[in-house]
Amino acid sequence: MGSRPASRPSKAYSRGSVDNQTVTRSDGSSLGQSGGELGGDEEEEEEEEEEEEVTGEGRRSTSSGRMASGVTSGIVDEDYDTDLDLEEPEQPYDPTGEARYREACGSLGVIPASYFLRNMHHSELNMTHHGLGPQGTKALAVPLVTNLSIMRLNLRDNWMEATGGSAVAELLKENCYITEIDLSKNRLGEKGAEALSSMLVENTTLVSLSLSANELSDKAANHLSLAIATNQRLERMDLSHNKLGDAAGEALGHAIAENSGMKSLSLAWNSIRGRGAIAVAKGLGANIFLRKLDLSYNGLGKDGAVALGEALRENNTLEELDISNNRIPPEGAIRFSIGLKVNKTIRILKMARNPMQSAGCFGILTSVQSNPASVMEYLDFSDITVNPDFDALYSTTKETCPSLQVKHGGIMNAYKTST
Repeated sequence: MGSRPASRPSKAYSRGSVDNQTVTRSDGSSLGQSGGELGGDEEEEEEEEEEEEVTGEGRRSTSSGRMASGVTSGIVDEDYDTDLDLEEPEQPYDPTGEARYREACGSLGVIPASYFLRNMHHSELNMTHHGLGPQGTKALAVPLVTNLSIMRLNLRDNWMEATGGSAVAELLKENCYITEIDLSKNRLGEKGAEALSSMLVENTTLVSLSLSANELSDKAANHLSLAIATNQRLERMDLSHNKLGDAAGEALGHAIAENSGMKSLSLAWNSIRGRGAIAVAKGLGANIFLRKLDLSYNGLGKDGAVALGEALRENNTLEELDISNNRIPPEGAIRFSIGLKVNKTIRILKMARNPMQSAGCFGILTSVQSNPASVMEYLDFSDITVNPDFDALYSTTKETCPSLQVKHGGIMNAYKTST
């Protein structure tokens, strides 16, 4: 090997020479201070380079080991993350039940109602005249079981029949947010009434239920009477425009007597007569919660009117009574008025379109005038012609009861001209 370049200064000593002494290698060769095969400095550099190579290889081995370890660790971590990714993400809670509704429509083969999808998050939903039918009603009932928004639901005139009515009954057993529901004009029949009656025995949140015009007969009334007697939370019930007869009146009369929560009941436009009317009247006499009763367009007649007059002597809570168009004759109206002589709560009395003539109207007004505790505010004698005597009595009554309003069919001979 040539000598070190001049630019690299030589060391005074090296491991190859010590005080100008010759050092013998392990292989038998010797090096002097400046001669031989390799100088001391060259040997030192060679050894240092070898040590660096060894050290470098060690470091590379260590680095390779670490890299291998890191790669292995990375593979494990990657596999672990992959396992998490394979899990299905948690679905957010749907308070409206839209996903359930779409799924139910698919399984039942009906088209989702777009109006329902747009308004299912509102507190009031009006789905009248949407033609849901039995299957559409069943699909609608699925999301309503868990819907947290709707409180007032109107499903009037959707032809749901008993099948749809049963589905609605089941959802109302679970839903604790709906407080008002209108199921009028849906052809529910006896089976639908039976299902809804079973629901009313369990439900504790519904306060208003309309079953008007659902072809309900006396058999349906047997189911409903049990529900009315049991449920003490329902405040308003509409059973108008059905086929309820005397047997229904008897069943419902007993239920009215037992009920301690209902405030408004409509039995208008039915066929309650005779013994049915008397039973309803007796139930009213025993009831201490009912505020409004509508018996218009039935067939109470004289006996029913007399029984109602007796009930008003005992009842001290009823505020509004409608017995319009019930074939009440003058004698029936006069005997009915006996209860008004002592009643202290009736404010509105409607007796329009009854054949009680002016004599019956006169008897009613006389009882109101003679009762110092009367709170009567409105008398409806629409379509009944009164005579001048009634008009004179009304003028006198106004002096003591200035807030009293009377509506009638006109005064006879009022427009007769003298000749």
